[in-house]
Amino acid sequence: MPSLPFDDERAPLYSVGQVAAMLEVQQAFLRRLDEYEVVRPQRSPGGQRRYSRYDITQVQYVTVLVDEGMTLNAIRRILQLEQEVARLKAELAEMRRRLGEQ
Repeated sequence: MPSLPFDDERAPLYSVGQVAAMLEVQQAFLRRLDEYEVVRPQRSPGGQRRYSRYDITQVQYVTVLVDEGMTLNAIRRILQLEQEVARLKAELAEMRRRLGEQ
């Protein structure tokens, strides 16, 4: 059976309005997250924002950080650093695996 779009957590399936309703946030907040490059949803061929399940999870996390008083610039930097740490951990694991094979 072929994989369906909703099986892919990164498939851009949800509109701004749908995500705003799901998370009980303002649509303007979601647009601001995109403008500040905090959560960058994909765009439809017509230019509308389309969110994936992964994006929605990120918005939830960002909402917690905003509620704790963090600025969007600070949150963007935190997300960048978290991605860098994840990348470095993956590199380290790969290096350890290669050394273990020798």
